[in-house]
Amino acid sequence: MVLAGPSAVGKSTVVRRLRSRVPDLLFSVSATTRDPRPGEVNGVDYHFVSRDEFDRMIESGDLLEWAEIHGGLQRSGTPAGPVRDALASGRPVLVEVDLTGARSVRAAMPEAVLAFLAPPSWDVLVARLTGRGTESDEVVRRRLETARTELDARDEFDTVIVNEDVDRACDELVSLLVGPRDDRPDRPQPITTFPASNPNPGPHQSSGTTQENTE
Repeated sequence: MVLAGPSAVGKSTVVRRLRSRVPDLLFSVSATTRDPRPGEVNGVDYHFVSRDEFDRMIESGDLLEWAEIHGGLQRSGTPAGPVRDALASGRPVLVEVDLTGARSVRAAMPEAVLAFLAPPSWDVLVARLTGRGTESDEVVRRRLETARTELDARDEFDTVIVNEDVDRACDELVSLLVGPRDDRPDRPQPITTFPASNPNPGPHQSSGTTQENTE
């Protein structure tokens, strides 16, 4: 299964909960050409590789999807081998990517189920992004513009899950991965409309705090 959604929709929180609920789940670890950050472990947080090695992976078809980041300064992608091996052994697999990555995985693996994690409303998403207090107005503006593009493309996905409640969203993902739960409550309906104008969060004051449900 492929999971995508806008920044600040809560992907990281939902994925952590999902991994605790499905112990045999393979959560795909991305390959990246950037240097490890303090505390990051190779093979756990990312597969840290050189640019030459990344080029070799591209040429050999070893990546389900890949993209250049920060104007080509870095590259990141999803190794195909672990995903295909896990699927062959019957294990459920979760790949978390952006919209472009989701499209690439769909092209490489048409059988993949694409799930889009959506906010309860546009206002909630704006509040989550501006509430971080760690990014400039310009960064927030760019993230909201990207979120607009991602939300507009949600119909490309097989299912849209509204992250109004983390446990409920996790239930929906578990049902997609390993089957439904009989006691699962009715899920909230996906939001169908968003403001048509360019997103503008307004004045953004840095508070020096972050919130857990940010990715």
